Amino acid sequence: MIFALFFAFIVTQRVVELGIARRNEKWIKSMGAKEYGKEHYKYMVSLHVAFLTCFLLEVILFDRTLSPFWPAILSLFIMTQSLRVWSIQSLGKYWNTKVLILPDASIVKTGPYKFLRHPNYTIVVLEILLIPLMFHAFYTAIAFTILNAWMLSVRIPLEERALAELTTNYATYMEDRNRFSPTFQKESE
Repeated sequence: MIFALFFAFIVTQRVVELGIARRNEKWIKSMGAKEYGKEHYKYMVSLHVAFLTCFLLEVILFDRTLSPFWPAILSLFIMTQSLRVWSIQSLGKYWNTKVLILPDASIVKTGPYKFLRHPNYTIVVLEILLIPLMFHAFYTAIAFTILNAWMLSVRIPLEERALAELTTNYATYMEDRNRFSPTFQKESE
């Protein structure tokens, strides 16, 4: 029962996010945004669908149970979800699952983007570990951590090149910010 509720929450959240992304995509494309990474996007979607499928199958087929560390894992998961909501709200209409860049736009410097280059990718890295570990799905955690690292090694450089090329201030603003861990510093503009 706990697993079913947890899994249903994750799937529902992903469906809602895809709806937000589609709405934002229509708006940003109508404003003249350029799309980058179209070729790899289908692989990224496939990776996330496969992750959820393998997680479900591993728990069911291997009769995985709730971890004795579930309170700590759930607490970390809730923190990642709070960071996810903060990231989406901070980007507003610019948030998307695709790399859609509006030429000459200024980058968002608020919310978690004040401290991290890629808070959403940090969240995904943590989720790919935390979600399976909640139910001892170690095979899923290991396999998809590796696959996600490969995907991010393609996605992040592509996104950063696109942002540096098309936005007015990405390269200078982000040069002192880490990709995945927070950087705390005085605001310089």
